[in-house]
Amino acid sequence: MKIKNTEIKVVLGDITEIQAEALVNAANNKLVMGGGVAGAIKQKGGKIIEEEALKRSPIEIGQAVATSAGKLSAKYVIHAATMDMSFKTDEVKIRNAAKNSLRIAEELKIKSLVFPALGCGTGGFSLLAAAKIMSQEVLKHLRDENSILKEITFCLNNQEALKVFQKGVLGYLEYVTTKLSGGPFVTVDALIELPEGIVIIQRSNPPFGWALPGGFVDYGESLEDAVIREAKEETNLDLTEVKQFHTYSDPRRDPRFHTIGTVFIAKGKGTPRAGDDAASLKVMTREEIEKIDFAFDHKKILQDYLLTGAHRRNTY
Repeated sequence: MKIKNTEIKVVLGDITEIQAEALVNAANNKLVMGGGVAGAIKQKGGKIIEEEALKRSPIEIGQAVATSAGKLSAKYVIHAATMDMSFKTDEVKIRNAAKNSLRIAEELKIKSLVFPALGCGTGGFSLLAAAKIMSQEVLKHLRDENSILKEITFCLNNQEALKVFQKGVLGYLEYVTTKLSGGPFVTVDALIELPEGIVIIQRSNPPFGWALPGGFVDYGESLEDAVIREAKEETNLDLTEVKQFHTYSDPRRDPRFHTIGTVFIAKGKGTPRAGDDAASLKVMTREEIEKIDFAFDHKKILQDYLLTGAHRRNTY
């Protein structure tokens, strides 16, 4: 499967024989190579690799360092420390090892990278859990970075591990990138209190109508940061005393698609002025609510707000 411009593969074979610019070796923090992948590296010119790696050890668990690949067909070996000399590992160690291996690959401008099942040899970690952790880090890396990687391969040395990784990597990534990408989408709305009333905007984009200021939450953004940003963009107001009011999730609340919206109550600071996708703006008194048609379920939100008495700290 493909994520952005990077092909993701799960294959059966000897990792040292996969055609790639770099391969990842699961090591302990002293970078002493044992069995598994490391054993295959030793058999194919690994002495040079081990001597070079040992000069850089020890490293923190979860970190990674790159060395030349000796007589291997790859150009580099990225040694990822998934455990210490107790040979025990966990989710955080594997996650960090995968993340830092990807980071080093980008620094070295590598276009093809091969992973083994990190932590599942001597460490005895669950194959399925490792597959999901590693695929999560790959997805996050490719989504967040302007990656140079064109191919990421997960190489397993037996049929049982291959089946687990096909499910844990390809199956998991397919679910996240297709089914979850269809929603529900996360939105925020603001009940902005001014002494004269509540700020509402008239939308310039469909669905048209009057609405509370708000919008979609960006990737990597908290709900609080999103509502503060959207309020500033649409009303020119800075929010203070931001408090979460309620979350609305009826699949029919937005005629475009299923959204889950969290509404915040806040004080507005500054001069209200329509901006972004707001065609106009007004400050609405309590008596006006029933006389105005609203987009989405925003009339219900305002009615809930008045019914709960949340408005009583203001005098409008």
